[in-house]
This record gives sequence, structure tokens and C-alpha cells, in this order.
Amino acid sequence: MPAKVIVRDLRKQYGSTQGARGVSFEIQDGEIFGLIGPNGAGKTTTVECIIGLREPDSGAIEICGIDARTRPREVKQRIGAALQTTALQDKITPREALGLFGSFYENREEPQQLLERFTLLEKADVSVDTLSGGQRQRLALALAFVNRPELVFLDEPTTGLDPQSRRELHGEIARMKEDGHTVLLTTHYIDEAEQLCDRIGIIDHGRIIATGAPHELIGRSSATPSVSLVASQPLDAAALSALPGVQNLFCDENTARFRTATATQTVTALMSLLDRQGAHLSELHVHKATLEDIFIELTGTDLRD
Repeated sequence: MPAKVIVRDLRKQYGSTQGARGVSFEIQDGEIFGLIGPNGAGKTTTVECIIGLREPDSGAIEICGIDARTRPREVKQRIGAALQTTALQDKITPREALGLFGSFYENREEPQQLLERFTLLEKADVSVDTLSGGQRQRLALALAFVNRPELVFLDEPTTGLDPQSRRELHGEIARMKEDGHTVLLTTHYIDEAEQLCDRIGIIDHGRIIATGAPHELIGRSSATPSVSLVASQPLDAAALSALPGVQNLFCDENTARFRTATATQTVTALMSLLDRQGAHLSELHVHKATLEDIFIELTGTDLRD
């Protein structure tokens, strides 16, 4: 089956700033594809070019088998989008907004069904300026579904939400996949991408620098595992640093953490050392490389930066 989205050598420049410098990737039918990168990496530029809000300088974009650059109206009938902000008149109600947006499409969902799906029935007839942040985001998702889209674009949909609202939105995004929708998700949250996405593309300085399932990206990492421990008495930093494989040791009283490429050998030697010193372990954790480790390894920066 052909890919739902095909982007080839997408380029977009703003004056001397290059927002997209040859972005290329594919999204398969029915998958959630995450696009993650530091601020200014080109995520929003890429999404806006794909959905037709910006005209790229060059490159090819195919959506649902349609050339999106030459037939944008056809593409817009098949996609839905929830961007970082959704501008609505303050006094319009969710029911009215859904009816208005639906009138722009040939194939549309009834407002009542969308209000029920996105848990907005109680707020259906109040003005949008009275909605909470989470309710506004649910309305943005409902508006993205007015045309029964095959493909949904979500640009940082959970930014600024409280933990409960984030969790609710995660459930909605997972349901999109269960219902057969294809989703492109941009996010600032590594845990969100790892939890929700089938595959991830890491973008930096306007280029896709890695793609793959979360476990595949982690498997490619050269990052060494880390070990953290808490002992029943103060630790000897010099003795810990002499253990086989120990790197980047931090030791403070009875706690320590370090990296090691030979975790089994190092932990075995650590247990022998503590036994000789008469110390007991309160906690011991061995952490493999995480998706955040991979991100920092590839981009040199934390995602939130």
C-alpha cells in the first residue's frame, strides 16, 4: 500500500533563515508519525507547507495519492488539522463553530456527534472565551474532524495543558489510530512521542536527521547505560571510580550515579566493593539509553530548549 504522506526535498526559506532544508519522509497508512525537534528546528514550517498554509520554495508533497502542491483543494477535503493556536470569535459557541467549519466541506460530520465524541456537550452552547485550556484543545480536535478526515495533523496539541488534560488528549490521539486515521504529531514532549508514535522523525536545523520506531532509534544509540544507587552509609568516591567501566561519576555522601558500557561487570564489582565495606544498598537502578538520550546525542540539545 502506498504511503499516506510522501515529502521529498521540501525547502522553505524566510530571508536568510532556512526553515526547511531538504526535508524528506513518509507516513504510512494508519500510523501515528511523530515529528520532534528543538525550537526553530523546522517542525511548524514543515507542517504548514504540507497542509497548504505556506507555499514551499521547492520540493514534492503527496497526500493520499494527490499532488498537494498542484491540487491543494482536493487535499484539504481529506485532511484535518489542529495547530498550536485556534483563533475563534470570543462569543461563538462550540456548536456554532462546528457548524460553520463543517459548511466548508462536501463530506462533514454533524456537530452533535463531535460534541459527544470530544466530551463537549455540557459546553456546546456557551461562548468559547469561557472554555478552559483543555476544553479549547478538545474543541480544536473536534474542528479538525468536521470533514471526516483520512489524515490528521496535530501541531503541539498538548503544550501548556495540565497533566489531566494531557492524559485526556493522549487518549483521543490513540483513539484516532484505533479508528483508522493516520496522524502526524509534532510535540515538545519526549515521553509523549515515545508513548503515542509508531515512528518518529527527528528534525534539526531544517533537516530530518533520523527516523524510525522509538525502540529502533534507541537501539542505534551509542549512549552508555547509567547506574544510580543509594547506600546505607557514605560512599568512597575513589573506590567507585576505580571500578571497571565507570565513567562520569557523581558521588555525594551515600548516593552516586555514573555511566558504564559494561553494566553487568560493573554492578558485580560494585556489589563486591559494598560487601567489603559493610554497606547495604537501599536503591540500585540501571537505566538503558532513552529516547531523550538519543535526541540529545543527535541534536546536541534538550528538546525543551
